Amino acid sequence: MNKAVLLAAGRGTRMRDLTETLPKPMLEVHAKPVLQHIIEGLRANGLTNLLVVVGWRAEVVKEFFGDGSKFGLQIDYETQTVQDGTGRVVALAREFVGNDPFLLSYGDILIAPQNYGRICAALTGAEAVISVKRSDDVSQGGAVFVNEKFELTDLREKPKPGEPTSSWYNAGVYAFRPGIFDHIARLKPSPRGEYELTDAIRNLALSGEKVQALEIAGDWVDVRDPEILAQLNR
Repeated sequence: MNKAVLLAAGRGTRMRDLTETLPKPMLEVHAKPVLQHIIEGLRANGLTNLLVVVGWRAEVVKEFFGDGSKFGLQIDYETQTVQDGTGRVVALAREFVGNDPFLLSYGDILIAPQNYGRICAALTGAEAVISVKRSDDVSQGGAVFVNEKFELTDLREKPKPGEPTSSWYNAGVYAFRPGIFDHIARLKPSPRGEYELTDAIRNLALSGEKVQALEIAGDWVDVRDPEILAQLNR
């Protein structure tokens, strides 16, 4: 597998004025954009053919990374014009992916680089891979339910008090075969009016396809607010 799709279209409103002129994935951690850390980690694991989905301040990303050649990669771009959910964003990668498997990451998730190779390897014999972290509080993201083979049985976004919960949190890095696009095409808007990638993954599992869960090894950070950014840079 050498293809990866990176979602870097959002402004990241929780970053407040830090993203006035920059998209969130271009904020720096240790004097390097978050997106550069991700891209270098992908390259180290043989993922050298990338599609970056841009939106807010797209020109900043394009000017910095160009066609990828100075990073030893090939980078293509797609633009998300309407912010209508992660499902619709991933649909923009359909042509780029073709018939090939691919890794998918949000542009603000930092993980230890060896995990990219582990996620790709876990796709053998599965239709998709979802990375997870153990967490006491999954209310801020996706609760991942698994069976004894650590295969996904259900996925629930931000479970409310009293709803079923899990000790596994969706870590936001995936690997897919192109079959995911059929489930994305059939998505209906979620209660918040968006087309959610997680609904497509849930439907994939409920249709009987194998979705393998994989625990992230080592560091995992969602660079979601100024406090976390400041902590990383200390």
